[in-house]
Amino acid sequence: MWGLALALLCLPLGEGTLRIPLRRGRSIWEVMREKGLPEGFLNNLRGDPGRKYQLSGAVAYEPLMNYLDTFYFGEVSIGTPPQNFLVIFDTGSSNLWVPSTYCQSPACEDHTRFNHSLSSTFLGIDVTYTLRYGFGDLSVVLGYDTVTIQNIVIRNQEFGLSLYEPSRPFYYLDFDGILGMAYPGVAISGFNTLMQNMLQQNQLSEPIFSFYFSRNPTYSYGGEVILGGVDPQLYSGEVLWAPVVQELYWKISIEEFSIGYSVTSWCSQGCHGIVDTGTFLLTIPGQFMAALLQALGAEESDYGFLVDCSSVPNMPTLYFAISGAWLSLPPTVYVLENDGICTVGVESTYVPSASGQPLWILGNLFLRQYYSIFDMANNRVGFALAT
Repeated sequence: MWGLALALLCLPLGEGTLRIPLRRGRSIWEVMREKGLPEGFLNNLRGDPGRKYQLSGAVAYEPLMNYLDTFYFGEVSIGTPPQNFLVIFDTGSSNLWVPSTYCQSPACEDHTRFNHSLSSTFLGIDVTYTLRYGFGDLSVVLGYDTVTIQNIVIRNQEFGLSLYEPSRPFYYLDFDGILGMAYPGVAISGFNTLMQNMLQQNQLSEPIFSFYFSRNPTYSYGGEVILGGVDPQLYSGEVLWAPVVQELYWKISIEEFSIGYSVTSWCSQGCHGIVDTGTFLLTIPGQFMAALLQALGAEESDYGFLVDCSSVPNMPTLYFAISGAWLSLPPTVYVLENDGICTVGVESTYVPSASGQPLWILGNLFLRQYYSIFDMANNRVGFALAT
């Protein structure tokens, strides 16, 4: 949810910010090979007959890279011949955009830029649009072209070519753009989203996509997104289904929240939660934040909400009541450790839902624990314990 998530999650970035170098224009497979993954594993990822996972009903498998243990992104291609970009597969927004040669700002020049003049299938649209974010505005001009994800080919897809990108945070990030996977209601009006066209052009055997985020991600492997199906080897147990309560974001009901075995009653009148692969942290309704931090023994600091690393095994498990079941989030998942410093991976949000319920965002930190399935035909989200 980049309109919201970047406003909440932007870290102070400056000249001293740690950056992992990545030469632009390389295939994701080249990057993964450089990181030392064996050729056999790479062949499996490509979908060769020796692939270790037998996907049920899936059309495309896209491995996700991980940036600073925060953002997850994979590769898409645009144009003819294809130009490759690293994008966040974001269930919290609905637009596709990438940097372009129209843009001369430092953030664009430091990333792969789409050159429309090199694509024989590009069609320009004389329409500009501003995507508004909490940290600033991103301006794009619209165009149509062919978008390819593995063996999925979407023709005449509308997308944004950036005209200007602010340096913070885009200059400092190793992905190029964003591929939105939420509902059309939060997309640029008058154009089909990529997910709509994927369905209308019969590119999916099933109207489903799913995400797996590794609990121990590396730069070269952070998880995977599967378009058109699920991989049962990446989860255990039954799938818990939660209906979407508003077809804008993938928003579900949260019936209650418990800290350990102490039920808070915070959601006794109902809460909403957005399942958002474009947000990393677990975001808490602002009115509950102080009480949660007190219950966890966390103290606010320049590093975040600090806890004693030695106390983590004794911290309470968090529980979310969803569709009549309790989904647990143990402290080993919601506490983040970096260089011997432990912080609680939460942030507050004061954004209300349209109907007034307190709003949570179940970001990647939550989704590391649960394999997530997005059912576009039945407007529901499935959760199963990730392996």
